[in-house]
Parts: sequence; structure tokens; C-alpha cells
Amino acid sequence: MQGLLAVSRWIDATTRVIGQSVAWLVVVAAIISAGNAVSRKLFDLSSNAWLEMQWWLFAAVFLLAAPWTLALNEHIRIDIVNERFPRWMRNAIEIIGHVFFLLPMAALVAYTSWDFFVSSWQQNEQSSNFGGLPQWPVKFLIPLAFALLSVQGVSELIKRIAIINGDLPNDWLDGGHPAARTAGGLEVAAILGDRAADQKR
Repeated sequence: MQGLLAVSRWIDATTRVIGQSVAWLVVVAAIISAGNAVSRKLFDLSSNAWLEMQWWLFAAVFLLAAPWTLALNEHIRIDIVNERFPRWMRNAIEIIGHVFFLLPMAALVAYTSWDFFVSSWQQNEQSSNFGGLPQWPVKFLIPLAFALLSVQGVSELIKRIAIINGDLPNDWLDGGHPAARTAGGLEVAAILGDRAADQKR
């Protein structure tokens, strides 16, 4: 289990870096949006390419930050019902949800959207708007994002199984906004390090 938790830590760290990086694209999108508004109002200039770039950036943030959202335990669930269940049942529901819903869905979308991207790339598909951007780069975000989501789903599954096996505390993933507990898996490393030290004593 320790080896799998090491893999989970690596996945979480990678997801965190990607998520935090693409989050800055919100700032870039805001700057582009403001620039478009100013140029249109003051100079009567407008560009479909810059308008589409805003959509691209939003798509990148929405898609590529989704695995980080999952790692932070901030994905949508019916919390009013979920909080009433005992921890063991919540963990069991999460495992069932990951195995039978999240992982198959993410893998299927990643697989089927690859041809969608390749076809667009081979045809050098362009925007239907005058002066717009080529379409294949943004279409590549779909298989990439869902592949990353699949990998993060595996990490979450590892952690849930580790909780059930007693390798992680039972309240490890409880509560909202657990960024401090999941950022890069640092606390997992600390827990495993403490246990290793205890075994040597």
C-alpha cells in the first residue's frame, strides 16, 4: 500500500501544479476581455481571435482544473445527504462512484474525444468566425483533461482504500476546503514518515 500511496502523492502533486498554473489563465482572460472592451469603445477595433481566446482560456481553466478540484475534495455531491452517513459508508460510496462512474466515464470521453481532436488537427479546422482561431488546439483540451481526470480518479481511489485499510486516518478526506490536507500529498508523506519512524523505535 505504501508504494501505491507514493504514486498517489506524485499524482496529487502533478495535479496541483497543473491546477494552480491554469488558474492564472483567469487573470489573462480578464486582461484580454478588458483590452477588447477598451479597443472596441475607444478605437472601434475588434478581433474575433481575441474574443475566441477568452473562450479558450475559460475552457482550459474549466477542464484542466477539474482534476485539482477532485483532489481538493471539492467536487459536487449532495452534501446534505452525504454528511448524514457514517464515514465508512461515505468511503464505500466514493469507491463505488469512482470505480463504476468516474473512471469509466472519464476514460470513455478521453478515448472518444481523441479522434475528434485528430480529425480537427488533420483538417486544420478553422473557426467559422472571420479572423477566428484554429479549432484543433482547444479540442485537444478535451482528451487531455479527461485523461488527467482519470489519473486523479485513480489517486482518489488509492486514498479511499488506504483509509479503509487503516493506512490513512479515517477523517482524512472529511470536510470542505481541505486544500491544506491534500496539496501535493504533503500530509500523506508526513503520516507515512511518522509511521516509519515509529517502526524503527
